[in-house]
Amino acid sequence: MRYASHTSVSVEKSRGEIEWVLKRYGAGSFGYLTKDGIAMIAFEAQNRRIRMIVPLPDPKDFERNKRGCERKAELALRSWEQACRQRWRALALVVKAKLECVESGVATFEQEFLPYTLLPDGKTVGDFMLPQVALAYQTGEMPPLMIGPPEKTKAREVSDGE
Repeated sequence: MRYASHTSVSVEKSRGEIEWVLKRYGAGSFGYLTKDGIAMIAFEAQNRRIRMIVPLPDPKDFERNKRGCERKAELALRSWEQACRQRWRALALVVKAKLECVESGVATFEQEFLPYTLLPDGKTVGDFMLPQVALAYQTGEMPPLMIGPPEKTKAREVSDGE
């Protein structure tokens, strides 16, 4: 059974709880967005900007029951809303758990939030690294070290005397 699959806690209450927990653990700015099947939170903490995106369920997935029979529109909407509440409860749990790990010394902030850390180009570290990790596993080779854009990166020649 999925965590919080029967929760009655509203999306708004979960979102407020996330914001409160972030403030309690020292985060600065907080924002959220829901759009086109995603929920996103963003905040600043420990000199980092963090963005976490959670896919929301597709309302079309609730038009039929498990046996494939069509549901009434009202029941489909209620089921979809329940699934959205579940996702927000899961997000609240993850944020609280990560922050408590940091507070308790189990992990550092960077270790817990690295994949969600925003880079200057607007991508997260996870967006940047996951394709490279997949390629490394596929090919068995490490990606080349990139210090900057190729046109700005110059190889340094090392003489035998260094």
